[in-house]
Amino acid sequence: MGPAVTDKPEHTHLRNTTAMRDSMRCSAKSRAGTPCRSPAVAGKKRCRMHGGAPGSGAPKGNQNALTTGLHTKEMREWRRELSAIARAARHTLSEIE
Repeated sequence: MGPAVTDKPEHTHLRNTTAMRDSMRCSAKSRAGTPCRSPAVAGKKRCRMHGGAPGSGAPKGNQNALTTGLHTKEMREWRRELSAIARAARHTLSEIE
């Protein structure tokens, strides 16, 4: 007995996915260089995972650097001043010897 013959098309879906299949694709590239296959957010060029959604992306400013205060503007200036003092001290010691 051969395969059953049906009147249904091969690709039947319970949901209407036509809009998603026909929508513009994300313009981001993967590490391998292949394009992202997710649909882009309406009115954007990227999908929700690549920055198309509101609120996505990095926060304004580098808040991670403020956890220890090591990379603040004041600390960088302080280290520059300290290096200048140490340089001057080495120069003075080399003149004495």
